[in-house]
Formats: sequence, C-alpha cells, structure tokens
Amino acid sequence: MLYQYTPLKKKLKKNTPRHVAIIMDGNGRWAKKRNEIRAFGHQAGLKAVKKTVKFAIQNKIEVLTLYTFSSENWQRPKFEVASLLKLFLFALKNEVKNLNKYNICLKVIGDLTVFNEELQSYIYNVEKITLNNSGLILNIAANYGGRWDILEGVKKIVNAVQNRYLDINKIKETIFSQYLCTHGLLPVDLVIRTGGEKRISNFLLWQIAYSELYFTDVLWPDFNKFIFQDAINCFSSRERRFGRIIKD
Repeated sequence: MLYQYTPLKKKLKKNTPRHVAIIMDGNGRWAKKRNEIRAFGHQAGLKAVKKTVKFAIQNKIEVLTLYTFSSENWQRPKFEVASLLKLFLFALKNEVKNLNKYNICLKVIGDLTVFNEELQSYIYNVEKITLNNSGLILNIAANYGGRWDILEGVKKIVNAVQNRYLDINKIKETIFSQYLCTHGLLPVDLVIRTGGEKRISNFLLWQIAYSELYFTDVLWPDFNKFIFQDAINCFSSRERRFGRIIKD
C-alpha cells in the first residue's frame, strides 16, 4: 500500500483543519446492499481508511482521529466483534512498515485492557515503533467512549488532588483536558460522520464542544478523497466564533 498519489486538480482553500476526526459509519449497510455479511463491509472499510490517510498526508492535516470501535460495539453479534478485532490486528501487523515509511505516528486511545494479550502487545509495539515519527498523527479510537474518557479523567484528577499533586482550586478546562485520552493533541477542528446518521454516538464528547460537524449520506466504504475534500471546503467556508460575536 502506498500513501502517495497524484494531487487533486482542484486545490483546497488555505484554512484547512489541523485535526480531523471521523465517525466511520455504514460498513454493515454497504455489505447488506451487496448481499454480503457485515464482515465484508468492514474489510471494504479498511480500504477507505487507507484512502483517507493518503488524503490527510497530501493535504498536511496534522492529526486524523478515526472512530474504529466504540465501547458500545461489544453489544454487536460475537462473530462481527471477532471479525472487527481480527481486522484491527491484521492492519497493525501489515501496516507498520508503511507507517514508518511515510512518517506516521500511530496512537490508540480507549480502554485497551479488555483486548486479548496479542492485540494489546501489537498496539503497544506499533505505538513504540512509530513514536518518533513527526508526520501525520493517526489516532485510532478503539473500545473508546466519550463518557468513559471523561469519567477516567475525573478519577485521575481525584487521585491527583487526594495525593496533593493538584490543587482543586486550580482545575480549569485546560487542566482537565490533560487528563483525557487526547492530551497533547491539537483540538479537534472538524468531525465528519458518514452513513447518513446525524449524531455523535459518544465520540470525543469533551473534545468536540466547538468542532465543526459535517454529515454525509455516503457509506464509509465509499468515502473517498472527493468527499473528504467537500468536507474540508465546507469547513473552510464557515466562520468559527467559539461563542464570540465577530464584529464587521
């Protein structure tokens, strides 16, 4: 797999987002339309991930966060969950060389303790191997939930206060953010959701309070550079006020 391709003829506007987060929805429906099992859709979805990474690199997006497996996905049929985890492990095993080749730093956020030892080991190893890569940060949300993230952050802060590492009166939003999975990363500028649904689904609840949202009916396996471009151009056309009033 290569992460480079011929640049698009139509250039993007200059004010592109630095951190894009994507809720990759629609793999199962994509497979159903083709009379295939849902696992077939997830495999096709992996190809869309590769295209998305290519585009992010080409357009100098600094952080790309992908919602690959939510904490609620365990409620799906066991066969589908098993196929998702197997696909995740396959990607880790087969893409590490390309991650290094194209200077990509891989991070995985979420409660990883529930995964089997083999998967955990590969996650930690690939993170370590790509740690010093200075290009795109590819942030994978696996067994992740926004509420879980916030609760874990609260627990860490309580522990810090109890051990007198932190003064409770000095806790501000910036301090709290340092106790979340995304600490050290750029703020999320743009959230894209495919598949036609218009909800957040417990994704980065704290982090996307002022992110721009972009929804598309396109199912994830059909997501491509042109749709990604449309999302970024839409972002570029918006006036981000962050609660303020912009004077003429």
